[in-house]
Amino acid sequence: MRHRSVADLMTPAAVAVQRGTSFKEIARLLDEYGITAVPVVDDDSRPVGVVSEADLLRRHATKDGPSTAEAMMSSPVVTARPSWTAVEAARLMERHRIKRLPVVDADGRLIGVLSRSDLLQLFLRRDRSIQEEIREDVLVRIMRLSPSAVHIEVDEGIVTLSGTLERRGLGPILVRLCETVDGVVEVVDRLGYEEPDAAAARSERPEGDEREDGKREDGVG
Repeated sequence: MRHRSVADLMTPAAVAVQRGTSFKEIARLLDEYGITAVPVVDDDSRPVGVVSEADLLRRHATKDGPSTAEAMMSSPVVTARPSWTAVEAARLMERHRIKRLPVVDADGRLIGVLSRSDLLQLFLRRDRSIQEEIREDVLVRIMRLSPSAVHIEVDEGIVTLSGTLERRGLGPILVRLCETVDGVVEVVDRLGYEEPDAAAARSERPEGDEREDGKREDGVG
């Protein structure tokens, strides 16, 4: 099961500015490319900060200090690697409350930018593609189950699992694996099991039934 990586989703050849880029030039770039922030790079194309719309508005309101990228940028910059999974990148964005991540190579040089809108591409996967991945990768390759053991329905990213599994412990594992598939919004568990629930079996045992040690529950025998 292969998760889409940052490299798969990012926008390559990202728009970037230098430390000395002016307020008006940054504003023009944000408007021209329809973006909300731009990385600031040094002479070796390594990100040193980010200037966002909020940074421009703050500078315009306060009129405080120079109006260059270096003076307005937020620093240090939070970056991602192209090999990361989309989940890793999303967690980093959430932790730092940011909307865009500069993506750097092994030498720390800017190679792209990942935005929240790029991450949303995961949820635009076709239902049929999600269904096939669950059946072939999760059900057959990972869990070693017959493809006919579970009926898989996918509608708008919502996965519904139904059918009968041999053991109750398999169900939660299957559900968790399905939840990690790219594009899955929710998993609905309607699975049944051949193996009876242990608690239910005990409650249905007749009074005076024999225990495993051969003695009757009522102490006779």
